[in-house]
Amino acid sequence: MAAEIHSRPQSSRPVLLSKIEGHQDAVTAAQLIPKEDGVITASEDRTIRVWLKRDSGQYWPSIYHTMASPCSAMAYHHDSRRIFVGQDNGAVMEFHISEDFNKMNFIKTYPAHQNRVSAIIFSLAAEWVISTGHDKCVSWMCTRSGNMLGKHFFTSWASCLQYDFDTQYAFVGDYSGQITLLKLEQNTCSVITTLKGHEGGIACLWWEPIQRLLFSGASDNSIIMWDIGGRKGRTLLLQGHQCVAVGVGGERIRGRARWRGSLSYREAPQWLESDSCQKCEQPFFWNIKQMWDTKTLGLRQHHCRKCGQAVCGKCSSKRSSYPVMGFEFQVRVCDSCYDSIKDEDRTSLATFHEGKHNISHMSMDVARGLMVTCGTDRVVKIWDMTPVVGCSLATGFSPH
Repeated sequence: MAAEIHSRPQSSRPVLLSKIEGHQDAVTAAQLIPKEDGVITASEDRTIRVWLKRDSGQYWPSIYHTMASPCSAMAYHHDSRRIFVGQDNGAVMEFHISEDFNKMNFIKTYPAHQNRVSAIIFSLAAEWVISTGHDKCVSWMCTRSGNMLGKHFFTSWASCLQYDFDTQYAFVGDYSGQITLLKLEQNTCSVITTLKGHEGGIACLWWEPIQRLLFSGASDNSIIMWDIGGRKGRTLLLQGHQCVAVGVGGERIRGRARWRGSLSYREAPQWLESDSCQKCEQPFFWNIKQMWDTKTLGLRQHHCRKCGQAVCGKCSSKRSSYPVMGFEFQVRVCDSCYDSIKDEDRTSLATFHEGKHNISHMSMDVARGLMVTCGTDRVVKIWDMTPVVGCSLATGFSPH
């Protein structure tokens, strides 16, 4: 999906259209049904439900299916009406939904993981179901035979997944803060590169295949845009969340942040490494030789978010926002960079919208300008996003 977001007044807000209540535990995934007034939800209460909008304007479940284990992830392919549900026990189950969305037939079970499934993607062209799990691996299985085609293991829990259908590249985020780019083959895979930039575990990924940009959100409260097509690595760091980001534009707190896409942001610097402070030249605590020569105690290393230099705490005692680099809240900067930041440089470039519930998952139907959010409060909300992004979303989306 490629989207051109035309700027709107900051007073614009999403409009809450409907609330869906009925789950007995946290809702882990919600998906709007394209071209239908319907939503599919998966929950820790072990149920999969299909909600259709009735003449009264309320959503009522037309399908209510109970699973053997809590539902942790879901993927829905509308053209084939196939749904894949990941569970806490590591299994992925496939169902087929009837044309009127009133019946769901079981197809098969895929023994994909040994622990909780964290993300699922289905490729119709390859007939693969790709998934990540807390057993520290990504697996891909053949949906025709049900056989395991391959697995790749990581050093920590695999938390999220994105996939480029044209090249068969998989992007896997893990709890160590790394993103691994894999080329998947029929019975093997190869590691293309590893993206490092987050200080906390990766919570969500979003792949934009037209411009070949990868967005990642993590528990360090930041979103990074990676220019995969241009082979430039990290290009933009956005920090507008006060808690772990769980969807690009969502977070595990009561709200959402949106950055204006028509503005020119500056690229956040790569952090420099040094054995001593690059301002006062005092040694860091691992620089034993300089500590011995100068008879001084080593200092802890920090980094200025504006220039990227390695500095000590005394030389970076000030905090400032710097929205043009994506830092909407105050971050550590060195004293010289703090003095160079003008008051107008601190003007926010993001708009913040109150979600009024604990958002843990969100998805959007760009064609209709609708978004669905769900979370630990067991409530599913449907929003009209056209007041925020406008009706003129230039999209190029091809379902696979």
